[in-house]
Amino acid sequence: MDEIQNKINLIYNKLMDTYSPQGWWPLINHDGVNPTKTGSITGYHPGNYEFPRNSKEQFEIIMGAILTQNTSWVGVEKALLNLKNLIGFEAEQLLKIANSNEDKFKEAIKPAGYYNQKTEYLKNISEFYINLNGQTPLREDLLKVKGIGNETADSILLFAYKEKEFIVDAYTKRIFSYLGLINEKDSYLKIKSLIEDNFTGDVIDYEEYHALLVEHAKRYYSKKPYGINDKLLIDFKVGD
Repeated sequence: MDEIQNKINLIYNKLMDTYSPQGWWPLINHDGVNPTKTGSITGYHPGNYEFPRNSKEQFEIIMGAILTQNTSWVGVEKALLNLKNLIGFEAEQLLKIANSNEDKFKEAIKPAGYYNQKTEYLKNISEFYINLNGQTPLREDLLKVKGIGNETADSILLFAYKEKEFIVDAYTKRIFSYLGLINEKDSYLKIKSLIEDNFTGDVIDYEEYHALLVEHAKRYYSKKPYGINDKLLIDFKVGD
């Protein structure tokens, strides 16, 4: 195991030892608690990897992955609660309401921001989801859906379909660039490939790694200079 591979795996172990399982993806109807008590604190299921348990939970995750674009989870949770009462987390119902009473639908998702844009994106993914007829989508096909970029596609595949796709968000870039493992200006796919080629975990570890990076980054990488007080991962820094 070379230095990069060793560090990427040890970072995961260090974060897991520090923060414990995170229980992502949070779900509205699950009475669970976020173990670290930061941000939203309901809907988590640490140590329980049976989710999603049905098509409604699967579609809820898909909607959440779109709604969380460019906003915080607190707003997404409010939007999902509204959608729960409006459509019951069903793609067919989403299309029915969004097409027949668009203003009502937009009002429901307004807490997540960009509601005009996200209404169209949710309609697009609903049509795509229905046409899948229960099948797992290919990444390349997901990316053809307007409103689905790399990060959203990987979030959907990892958490809704249990596919080993590493999610590269802004927090991931900040942490790994601070540690000298990547250049923050590297492309999404270059960073994704580096991590996937070197991380030896299974799909559960992929889920946890993303969640753990987010938890750690909220503490040390939300404000510039990023990572300046990150004593937890300082031993993994390279290139100094």
